Amino acid sequence: MPYVTEFDTIAAISTAAGSGGIGIVRISGERAIGIADSLFVPKKGCPLAERKSHTISYGNIVFENEVIDETLVSIMRAPNSYTCEDIVEINCHGGYASLSAVLDVVLKSGARIAEPGEFTKRAFLNGRIDLTQAEAVTDVINASTEESRRAAEARLEGKLSRRINHLREKLLEMTAHIEVSVDYPEHDDETMTRQTIKSGTLEVMEGIDRLIRSADTGRILREGINTVILGRPNVGKSSLLNSLLEEERAIVTDIPGTTRDILRESVNLDGIPLNLIDTAGIRDTSDTVEKMGVERSRKFAEDAELLLAVIDSSEELTDEDREILALTKNKKAIILLNKTDLSQKITQADMEGCGCAVIDISAKNETGLDTLAAEIRRMFMSGGINVGTEAVISSERNKSELFKARKSLENVIDTINGGMPEDFLTMDLSEAYTALGRITGDSVEDDIIDKIFSEFCLGK
Repeated sequence: MPYVTEFDTIAAISTAAGSGGIGIVRISGERAIGIADSLFVPKKGCPLAERKSHTISYGNIVFENEVIDETLVSIMRAPNSYTCEDIVEINCHGGYASLSAVLDVVLKSGARIAEPGEFTKRAFLNGRIDLTQAEAVTDVINASTEESRRAAEARLEGKLSRRINHLREKLLEMTAHIEVSVDYPEHDDETMTRQTIKSGTLEVMEGIDRLIRSADTGRILREGINTVILGRPNVGKSSLLNSLLEEERAIVTDIPGTTRDILRESVNLDGIPLNLIDTAGIRDTSDTVEKMGVERSRKFAEDAELLLAVIDSSEELTDEDREILALTKNKKAIILLNKTDLSQKITQADMEGCGCAVIDISAKNETGLDTLAAEIRRMFMSGGINVGTEAVISSERNKSELFKARKSLENVIDTINGGMPEDFLTMDLSEAYTALGRITGDSVEDDIIDKIFSEFCLGK
């Protein structure tokens, strides 16, 4: 994609809100260096306009004879920058007032405020990165575990792009051979038979299927697993939450019904992000507020991706326990026999036939949590996908395009098996090629591009 020169100059605060040692105001565009030069007074040396690319200068930002802030200013000249445009980054003191004051004078000097994701959008439009890498930028920023970071970094460095482009090249090669044989039969390549096309199509479909299988792993690493902790009062749900979080987040008492409302927390369990919901204990109660909490618990259990059903193994199974076990039917669920530090009256043998994994734990002593983590990994991450070495799909948009490409290739196989004209083959191969191109941004519509970048944070 060619370098685009008609963009105006944009600016935004690129560091997170709040106080810090350093904050950055980023400027990008044809006038970036000129605007910064009009504001920056170096302590020594030449003006910014005369300095080499990728250098840092120390001085003050001054506007109308007032020193706004003491700064370090770095310049990166086009096309060797993040956006492929001239970029200036003003490193200010990290307080809100100083950052806002510097941004304000930059805007007064001719820049406009950047839209969310506009710096990365310009990097895409200028051909520095493709759409999979652009989407990976926000995934890197939002990564909550080491595995999610590794998966996002792999996409950012182009592993997914290379995999998609490899599949497209195979489709393009087959399409070209078919078109030559149709338009110039005297030059027909006898090596490119229908059987060869079929084998090549099946090979591409296999590559697409592997990417589709990676989508569940990618979504989990990006968004987490919506996990509900379920159980009757006083079985140790809140203690389990505290153990997983490694902090006293939920109030733990011997009084039934202590947890009346829903507690939501996120936790990194062996590299897998869990969106935990600690619910009110399920039981019959006349307390109006507690009853509302119990009903909400049942509703959250219905919508959960994973249920952790906590049973007090030091007591006999109750009707309330059986009701909770019934909620695990036809759901991804794990039964946790808690309080194994006490004398057990319920064992794993008593849970045979429940259809779920059963794990002994002690939330109080934090035992059994490694086994729980291993079981969750087996349930949700068993597709054989190595996030550090393979391309992983993380967005529903990409997954949808893969299914569209696969459907077109299924039509190719049907056309070959049915002995239909070769024109049908090229049409479906081309549709698959285009669908894969929408993943990398090679053939994506402008409104989709705008939608993707609108979800970015401001200043990136």
